[in-house]
Parts: sequence; structure tokens; C-alpha cells
Amino acid sequence: MNVRTVAVTGLGLVTPAGIGAAATWEHFLGGAPTARPDHLLAGLPVDFSCQVGELNAAARLGGRLSRRLDRFTQMALIAAREAVADAGLDPRAWNADRVGVVLGVSSNGIDTYPMEYARLAKGHPDRISPMMMPRSIPNMVSAEVSLDLGAHGPSLTVNTACASGGTALGVACDLLRSGTCDIVISGGTDSQRNPMTASAFAQLRTLSRRHHDHAGASRPFDADRDGFVLGEGSGILVLERAEHMRARAARPRVYLSGHGASCDVHHYTAPHPKGDGLARAIRTALTGAGLAPEDIDHVNAHATSTVLNDRAEAAALHQVFREPPPVTANKSIIGHSLGAAGAIEAALTALTIQHQLIPPTANLDRIDPDIDLDVVTKTPRSTVIRAALSASSGFGGQNAVIVMTAP
Repeated sequence: MNVRTVAVTGLGLVTPAGIGAAATWEHFLGGAPTARPDHLLAGLPVDFSCQVGELNAAARLGGRLSRRLDRFTQMALIAAREAVADAGLDPRAWNADRVGVVLGVSSNGIDTYPMEYARLAKGHPDRISPMMMPRSIPNMVSAEVSLDLGAHGPSLTVNTACASGGTALGVACDLLRSGTCDIVISGGTDSQRNPMTASAFAQLRTLSRRHHDHAGASRPFDADRDGFVLGEGSGILVLERAEHMRARAARPRVYLSGHGASCDVHHYTAPHPKGDGLARAIRTALTGAGLAPEDIDHVNAHATSTVLNDRAEAAALHQVFREPPPVTANKSIIGHSLGAAGAIEAALTALTIQHQLIPPTANLDRIDPDIDLDVVTKTPRSTVIRAALSASSGFGGQNAVIVMTAP
């Protein structure tokens, strides 16, 4: 252990699989997909999604605060509070100047935009809520978490599309390694279950149209996949300098040992067909962790359930690994939560290492013949996991990779 060691001391999760890390993990071990009809998308070409059920933000956060916040920020606060409690931290006692917040989102929150734009279109600009901007702009999700927890250090929101959650963890790691912070609350949050986002993705032909089988619609690596299922959620991790953790007699869940980022510079939406950019990010993360490819025992794949992404990711893994380690695909169960995905999957990777158990990929009945991977499916797989990586990619050729190791 050295001064660059970063410990993960707390986890918080709000996902379609459950509210709380324990509930989410238990659901994942059962392997049941969560896609179902979505009343917010009724009448659209794709009218189903993976939704967080029974959020009950008013009960969890208080009526006044919950009314001020868009859904993506509500979920972030709920997950952040859980993560901080899980880490055994008391915000009233920490050195607030050295506590940062770095979160990833794919876009601004637009829960109330339709209503506000309707008022503008009807010639009533004076009726637009003064809270429209502060409740929806991306930086406010980190600001609200900082306000809620009393964290006075850097408060940042990053956006690298669907790699945002992973990118945020990398930035947070660097804040700790540089000595700027002792603790960083980091991860991602997103809720884009709205008609505009769903319609735009449908026009791009990236969403599954498996209307006859909602639960079976998200099927990464499967030969019959036809696109992803829109999801939502929040994943928050407490990252801490190892020295700070030891000084307060805490224990890590896992270590965040390395991270990497890259840009394909290939196409504005499609990944590099050979996975070149993702392979570079994986190698950077391994180098940062001081590990060789053969040290990695598990990969939590981005695996969106689109033909281009799944094949490119498989190609990237074969570039780096002589024989890729066992793979799982969390989006088969909770859909694609966009900017939150990388953080949720990193949190699930931490739980995988902690429990030495890989949760299954759902809906993989017949693997794409062009994909040669050992994908864990049907039931969890017990195995020795000393190190694992979580990969994320996004529009614009963005890639983010996190490497985690067992304590």
C-alpha cells in the first residue's frame, strides 16, 4: 500500500433492481430483468423502460427538499447518504474542506421541461418556475450533494455521455492521489425516462423494440439483441485516501487501484469497430494499477445490447487479454442508465470482489457467433477474484475504465 492507494469505503445504490446496495445485490444474484411498460413513454415507438420503483423521495428526503429537486438529483442524494453511512463517516465530524464531490451525468434533468416550455409556448414567460434552472442544470447535482453533506471541497459534475459515471470515479481518484482531498463522494446519476430522450434514441435505432417481451428486451451479447432498454438510477462510492481510512480505523470494501480514459476519434456515435479506444483505456488503467492483463479475474462489461457496441467491446478485450476473463453484463437486468451506468457497474464490481461471486447476465440464450467471450449467465458464478475491471463507453468515442482489487 502506498500514497496512491485509494480505498472504497462506502457504497450507495438506487437502481431498478432495488433501493440500497444490499437490495440491489440480492436482486442481481437472482438474475431477473426489470424492464416493463412505462407510463411516461405511453404512445411512443418504444414505451417500456427499467424504472426505479417506489422512490418515495418525500419520505426519504423530506417534502420541501424533494420538491426542489429533479429525479436524478433525488436519487443521487439518497445514494450518497447511504454511501456515507456505509463508510461509517459522520459529516458533522469530518474535515469538510478536504471532502470533495465528483458526479457524472449524461445531460441535464428535464423532468419539468415539458410543462415549462408549454407555458412559454402559450405566451406566459412570467409563469415559468424560477426553480427551473437550479433544479435541472448538471452542476447542481454535485452542488446539492455537497450542500446536503456539508462537503466544502471541490464539487464537480463531469459529462462523457454514457461513460460519465466511470469518468467521475477517475477524476475523484486523481483528487485523492494528488493530496487535494481526503475523501471524495463520487459516482453517477441519471433519469432520462422522458418522451424526448426516448424518441431521440428510438430515431437513432438504438433502443430495443421487443414489445412482445419487455423482460427479454435487454440481451447483451445475444445473437437476437436489437438495442438497449432505457434505465435510470444512481451509484455513489465513497473514495478515501488509505492513510485517512486507517487513521479512523475503517476498513475498505475494495481498492480503486487504477483508471483509464480515452477517445476513439472514430465516429460521433459508433465505437471503433476493433475497440481500439477502449483497449487503450484498459491498458492505461492496468498500468496505473501496476497490474498485467493476466492479473484480472473478471470484467464487468459496458455491454449495451447493441450490435456495434457489443462486438467492439469484445474486440477490445481480445486486444488486451490473451483469453478474456469471465464477463458479466449488468444492463441485461437494469437497462442502460446512461451517465449513471459506469458508477452503478463499478459499485456492483466492488460487491462482486467482496463476495467473490459474479452475478449472471440475463437473457443470453444464444451468443452472437462473432463474439468469443466467457459470459456468466443463468446463475451466479463463485470464483476467486483478486482484481476486476469495469468498462464504460459513450457517444463521441468516450471510454472510461476502472480497476478494482481485493483488500
